[in-house]
Amino acid sequence: MLDPARIMQRCDALARHSELAGGLTRVFLSPESRAANALVLGWMREAGMQTRLDPFGNVVGRYEGERPAAPALLLGSHLDTVREAGKYDGMLGVVSAIECVHALNASRKRFPFAVEVIGFGDEEGVRFGATLLGSRAVAGTFDEKVLQAKDKDGIALSDALRTFGLDPARIKDAARRRQDVLAYAELHIEQGPVLEAEGLPVGVVTAINGFSRLRVTLRGTAGHAGTVPMHLRRDALAAAAECVLAVERIASRNAELVGTVGRIEARPGAINVIPGEVMFTVDVRAPKDDLRKKATAALRHEFESISQKRKLQIEIEMLQEHDVTACAPWLMAQFERAVAAEGLKVRRLPSGAGHDGMAMRAIADVGMLFVRCKGGISHHPAESISEEDAGVGARILLRFIENFTDDERLSA
Repeated sequence: MLDPARIMQRCDALARHSELAGGLTRVFLSPESRAANALVLGWMREAGMQTRLDPFGNVVGRYEGERPAAPALLLGSHLDTVREAGKYDGMLGVVSAIECVHALNASRKRFPFAVEVIGFGDEEGVRFGATLLGSRAVAGTFDEKVLQAKDKDGIALSDALRTFGLDPARIKDAARRRQDVLAYAELHIEQGPVLEAEGLPVGVVTAINGFSRLRVTLRGTAGHAGTVPMHLRRDALAAAAECVLAVERIASRNAELVGTVGRIEARPGAINVIPGEVMFTVDVRAPKDDLRKKATAALRHEFESISQKRKLQIEIEMLQEHDVTACAPWLMAQFERAVAAEGLKVRRLPSGAGHDGMAMRAIADVGMLFVRCKGGISHHPAESISEEDAGVGARILLRFIENFTDDERLSA
């Protein structure tokens, strides 16, 4: 029997492993992540799984199939958090998958395939500035250049791995072969308000939106705030303000498009000095790659026009770019049947947030199930779900596992 109360209790237990007193912050390869890994490994063993920490620090539990070494259905999500996070983003998917395996083991059910649950070590990218590191290692697409990336304390990823007891030279051993993976499926909170607005506990994800992330630097001339006339100023912050409004204006042209300036820094940063240099970031997302790319090009043109008009220098750097990750229709169909079997309306919706499935798509078809969250709030201490919805999501995931077949993939 599935136990929704245990799912909630385990999410609470994971949230207690935090570097932030009175809140939740757990970054990759920290003492808090080591403690969280130990908890999850213990729960996996209780559920009847063979467990290990892979060469990149991902937590892995395997529930063997009817025959040894059978290909596996992979389930999972991430165990790291953003700063001042909520306690369900990522963790709900890992804990719910473990609960499903616990129920399967209790009823002695085995399948022609194995079931593996993975708690990815670093999806958020908070510590080293690069996202999806754990899932990229599993997918075999990890970029070794990232090993030189440093955290705010100047510690390189390679050194942090060694301190954690891992060997950077063995990261490639975390990679899975495509023939050993039947599919990757993830349960996750919606991180948006759609399901709550429509009174639905779950939704089937159609695609994970693509994104483009830019870093823009504007350089003007710093000067005394009291002595430089307004018409002679080359104020980098005033120009950045125009750019921020341009992001809002261009992203508002299409309901499927979103654009965000999430970080801005002005130098020298004194109350009585005209800012001579400003750096800001831009995050553009959409469910269609051509729409996102056209918007990004329009923003570049607008930024350059603003800088030229104000006689500033500009530098625009593409930090990250990822195309849309479409969920596999055959996996969507199996999730939809599981939703309908619960007597619920089937609702399809895209994901505006990024997920480990974006990396896992390199070796397997991807499917996702969203669970309603209160107010659509995520990446915030107020992030919340109900025990009832956690139970509904876990039951649907269990149905999905019990009725899983790759026959539809082979015939697609």
